[in-house]
Amino acid sequence: MKIFDGQNSRVNTDWNRLQELALEEIEATLAELPLPLREQAQKLPVTFERAPNAGLQADDIAPETLGIFNGAEFADEGTTVLPSQIILFIGNLWDFAENDEKIFCEEIRKTFLHELGHFFGLDENDLTERGLE
Repeated sequence: MKIFDGQNSRVNTDWNRLQELALEEIEATLAELPLPLREQAQKLPVTFERAPNAGLQADDIAPETLGIFNGAEFADEGTTVLPSQIILFIGNLWDFAENDEKIFCEEIRKTFLHELGHFFGLDENDLTERGLE
């Protein structure tokens, strides 16, 4: 995937590294899921952004948000025009991890599972009970 953000090559290299780490963690997390959940989760696109853009912020998404699930829950698939997806804000996750790769990967996993939980119909209380707040 080619990313152009108009910044210097070091930023692009770091961005590429963060994407690689995030993708590896998501793949490892998916591999650990029970087969029926994994099959459904693998159909759900995951995209990476640095942070919520102005449009998302206008929709009340906080600038420091780590990830969001957008779309219909699994049980409601087929009822919306736009496809469901998870967006992970890996720039925010990297800042949250204070530039520590191990913590970053742990937070990628936790945030991915949190947003995946929304896809499977869990609310914030359900996710908190599972340690995914």
